[in-house]
Amino acid sequence: MERLPTHPGERPHESDASPGPARTAPPTPPPPATAAVDARGIVTEWSEGARQLLGYPPSEVVGQPAARLLADDAGTAGAAALRDAAGRERWSGTVALRHRDGRRLRRELLAHRRTADGPVTEWLVVSAVTGTPEGQTPAGTPEGEAAGGGTSGSEAYGSEAYGSGTSGSGRLGEWAFRQAPCVMAVFDADLRLVRANAGMEQVLSLTEDQMRGLRLPEIVPHPVSDETEAKMRRVLEGGGPQQLRAGAGPAGTGANDGWSTSLVPLEDPAGHVRAVCLAAHQRLQEHLARQRMLLLSEASARIGTTADSGRTAQELADIAVPGLADFAAVDLLDAPRHGGAPSPAAPARPLAATRTAVRSVLDDGPTASAAGTAGTAGTKTLYPALSPVARCLAQGHGALYDAADPDLLRWARQDPGAARLLGSTTHSVMVVPMRAHGATLGVALFGRHRHAEPFEADDLWLAEELTAKAAVSIHTARRDSREHTSTMTLQRSLLPQTLPDQGALDIATRYLPACTRAGVGGDWFDVIPLSGARVALVVGDVVGHGIRASATMGRLRTAVRTLADVDLPPDELLTHLDDLVLHLSADESGTDDTAESAGGIGTTCLYAVYDPVSRRCALARAGHPPPAAVTPDGAVRFLDVPAGPPLGLGGLPFETFETELPEGSLLALYTDGLLAARDHDIDEALDKMFAALARPAKTLDTVCDRVLTAMLTHRPDDDIALLVARTRALHADRVAAWDLASDPAVVARARKHATEQLTAWGLDDAAFITELTVSELVTNAIRYGRPPIQLRLIHEDSTLTCEVFDSSSTAPHMRRARTFDEGGRGLLLVGQLARRWGTRHALTGKTVWAEQSLSPG
Repeated sequence: MERLPTHPGERPHESDASPGPARTAPPTPPPPATAAVDARGIVTEWSEGARQLLGYPPSEVVGQPAARLLADDAGTAGAAALRDAAGRERWSGTVALRHRDGRRLRRELLAHRRTADGPVTEWLVVSAVTGTPEGQTPAGTPEGEAAGGGTSGSEAYGSEAYGSGTSGSGRLGEWAFRQAPCVMAVFDADLRLVRANAGMEQVLSLTEDQMRGLRLPEIVPHPVSDETEAKMRRVLEGGGPQQLRAGAGPAGTGANDGWSTSLVPLEDPAGHVRAVCLAAHQRLQEHLARQRMLLLSEASARIGTTADSGRTAQELADIAVPGLADFAAVDLLDAPRHGGAPSPAAPARPLAATRTAVRSVLDDGPTASAAGTAGTAGTKTLYPALSPVARCLAQGHGALYDAADPDLLRWARQDPGAARLLGSTTHSVMVVPMRAHGATLGVALFGRHRHAEPFEADDLWLAEELTAKAAVSIHTARRDSREHTSTMTLQRSLLPQTLPDQGALDIATRYLPACTRAGVGGDWFDVIPLSGARVALVVGDVVGHGIRASATMGRLRTAVRTLADVDLPPDELLTHLDDLVLHLSADESGTDDTAESAGGIGTTCLYAVYDPVSRRCALARAGHPPPAAVTPDGAVRFLDVPAGPPLGLGGLPFETFETELPEGSLLALYTDGLLAARDHDIDEALDKMFAALARPAKTLDTVCDRVLTAMLTHRPDDDIALLVARTRALHADRVAAWDLASDPAVVARARKHATEQLTAWGLDDAAFITELTVSELVTNAIRYGRPPIQLRLIHEDSTLTCEVFDSSSTAPHMRRARTFDEGGRGLLLVGQLARRWGTRHALTGKTVWAEQSLSPG
């Protein structure tokens, strides 16, 4: 028999082809011995090779304890083997077996854990060749070869078939095969392994002796092995070389991607296929580059999904393990460091951080409780000044370390936490600072202990890309959080902190900020006491979100209060407010043309004035939802207030709507966020609001809570402002009015009417100020105004108002009298003695009024 070529392309040497001494044909290799043993130690399968090895037919073994097959003194070794195999997917070792005729055999066994059709887990045990009885030498074994250590049939077959010789070319061929930089193996015509190089042994973690005589599916039980064997059979049948895009890994780990496997026929000089050579080349760089790009693409969708910094840090750790590292830890600095270019020197003081996220490949396994490699989330960490972490943070870029690096070893000695983090099996570490927009937020640590390959430069690049994405998300989340807090603080400071004292309305309010990342909007409400016991109600909604919207809201609220103090009618007030928005827009047009910075263009507003004496309410709105009114009998309706354009459009009119409200009526003013629900349409929303308003309630706070509960099933996407008011009335016993002639002599009569009414009300203590006020206001109306003239006193719980009406539109104004002037001091005295005073204009004429506070008695 001529030896096979050592390489598919090698032809036999002429000397090899020449006739020589007759050689004995190699023996036919025996079939491998295989058996299956379940978790209870009972034999469930027994092959023909097993029968040839130990002599037992299947009927005497199947269903019996496997321990009966062990030699008498091997029970302890067998138990130790079982303990050694616990928790593993594969086991190999030497076991002493007992032949049926009593002989002892020491065999190398290879066992794979597998799951049968049912829930029972069992072991597939394989032995490649028949054994040799201890103390005996097989026939034909050369002198000096120890029993059990000689060359068995399949070993002799493999050596002869491969043709390893002692010549120089033979030794070179053997060296080339053993030391080839790829995985190589030779399978005979029965597809049993006869040779394996060092690469094959390293990849499968088995020696050549352990694999010799076994088929590939017996060495690595996996569908990839079955596919490979099918293609090897095709090669033997003359199908030519075959290719695969994967390689079989160690038992229990399945296929190894990133490999290119070639199956080549080995022919004898006559051209007959005698064996198959398997050569597997790892497409490492191409595979790793593709894996890195896939991981980076996956990170774009998985990192930064929320505004929670802790969640983002955990997403970074989860994406890195196991795709990049075997463990990852993310630590955020307790005080982020801001600045420009990093310093090349390490900081002089330790750095404090909080472990925010951890992830380890051991977290999902049976040893999770003992993993401990990545530490515990939420614990405080103090990095020494000269540690690798502190140095990387100072320098602003990542670094690679192996387990023998002096800096890493010194850090582990200084910090017990670092020693636990790195672990005894960690062989490669990456430290990557988390930086975004000039700020150092923390550090990410990555380690490998299960991956055999150490980190390389491309891994560091990928880790820096992943960490940078997480850092940007965390920085943005923190910035948004700070802006949201500032906006909320500004918004709440601009809204009424307490409701003013007034007797015209009972009022309850609610304000709910938006929960979206866009931030708080510019919704607001206000309650403004006016002259004559009247009260103004305001609800508005500034377009946009954030600090700009809140600032614009503050400007408009101040403007509304200023215009309300002038006692402008609702339509005129909205007209002036419209002009103000146009001016704000013009002032900001040069800085930004976005909607948020357009000075409030598109803002909506509703302004209402209620008079408890006449029980009439005057309203006007600028693009705002209409208010709802509920009469005492429970009927709910929208007030038919003309819509009007939103503020900032300019040139369009606003209209005032007046209606009489019975005492005890409800008014509901709100912003459109209340109706912008995701889970129902506008009609359904209005029905819910009307039903909540119509239900009787003891307090207005209950009404507000019912409305919000009925309308909202989630946190609002837009700000909501709600104001609910119940009307009161000032009856005739609290209001007194007299028509006066335009004659100076009537002033004394006016004072007399006032003092008599004060006596009737029990307000004699207010007589002096009231007489002075009545004298001054009536005298001015007679001297500078036009008839008709009317005097009116309004008594509220803590306020007394004196009003004088005349049909002239000329408004009085206060001036400081000179030393020798006989007049000009009346309004000055009124202004000093009254709490406040002013002029209210109507379509015809004006009313000059003055309020004074009443003592608690």
